[in-house]
Amino acid sequence: MHKLIASIKKETLLLTRDIGGLGILFIMPIILVITITLLQDTTFKKVGGGSSIDIILVDNDKGSLSDEIKKNFEEIPFLNPITTQEEETITEAKAEKLVAAGAYQLAVVIPEKLSSDLDKQISENINKILSDFEGSVTEESKELTTRVEQQIKPKVIKFYFDPVTQETFRSSVAFAVDKLISQIETQSIYKAFEKELGESAHMTSLNKQKLVTYQEINPSLAGNEVMPNSVQHNVPAWTLFAIFFMILPLSLNIVKEKGQGTFVRLQTTPIKYQTIILAKAILYVLVSILQFTIILGIGMYIFPYLGLPTLQIGSNLGVLYAVTMASGMAAVGLGLLLGTVFTTHEQAAPFGAVLVVILAAIGGVWVPVFAMPEAMQVVAKISPMNWGLEAFYNCFIRAGKLSDIIGELGLLVGFFVLTMSIAIVYYEKKKNV
Repeated sequence: MHKLIASIKKETLLLTRDIGGLGILFIMPIILVITITLLQDTTFKKVGGGSSIDIILVDNDKGSLSDEIKKNFEEIPFLNPITTQEEETITEAKAEKLVAAGAYQLAVVIPEKLSSDLDKQISENINKILSDFEGSVTEESKELTTRVEQQIKPKVIKFYFDPVTQETFRSSVAFAVDKLISQIETQSIYKAFEKELGESAHMTSLNKQKLVTYQEINPSLAGNEVMPNSVQHNVPAWTLFAIFFMILPLSLNIVKEKGQGTFVRLQTTPIKYQTIILAKAILYVLVSILQFTIILGIGMYIFPYLGLPTLQIGSNLGVLYAVTMASGMAAVGLGLLLGTVFTTHEQAAPFGAVLVVILAAIGGVWVPVFAMPEAMQVVAKISPMNWGLEAFYNCFIRAGKLSDIIGELGLLVGFFVLTMSIAIVYYEKKKNV
């Protein structure tokens, strides 16, 4: 035991004397989490209605329907329609140039004769329905209907999107506009019926309220409803990224000891390689726990002063630390394996950095796994970052318990045991060569 304690003390001295390494382990994760969360929080607010985006609205119709569209556009929480620039009405050609230049993310163009043609189509449809109902359809009325249908051409509401606009924003705008047009068409049909049937039809007494609405519910594993926000999403994801970034300084630490001849001197002592890397593992797992604790504190006490939501950790703090410890073990195991296999900084540094980025990319830290192609969703399941991320999300967002994440914890610990075993076997074989 005293050999292990002495090895831990040696590793602690090496780490505390490396100011650059400490900066990578503690300062960079804090900057990363704060920066990404601030950026993502802006996106959450824009899509959720917390702030609005200026868009161009070009009205080529100038009718009652376009007036209604403009009025309703102003009620869409995340869109702020702009029709003029420098006191001049924006045309479709100018709108296209402004969007192409990146000045605006979106321009909506309402086509000509939208109001008049919609009124004609609705009126003709109602007349046809009433004629069929009364049995008064004549050849003359059929010819009139055919001529009206030929005169009315399908209308296209154009969306000019900035090419850099994300698909989520495009879908949100398209859904909002489609919903708006449907509501206006329904209202126009009611008004047309009232006009054709007159007061005797008592159309004003009809119930025109929406029969079907939607309600957003966010269920959790604990049974209560949770409201996701940028902090709950980003803190676990980027904390996990920071934990796995320990691969870089840890593997470089081992490579450095090889270059300085420390390992050669250790081979002359009665200390086994298992003891040496176990000491490193214990120290760096403790570092990962300290990283997580610092970021938790920032999320709970600093984020509100930055205009961000407060991090809600729930009542399963012990489970969160269990996930952190297991994730730290997986990261440490991989770092020790890379440090054992590689012999130079030029090998370890770029490979370790790229590997962390790849694991984060396929693990769901950058892009949600459900949004990936099917083949990538299968690949994501082999990333230890995905195991840790799912476990964190189950705790932070889904309010899960230890029983809900036992599978992910088992995979993370198993990955640690596997990588440590491979590192030890590889070292012993290389030593005997």
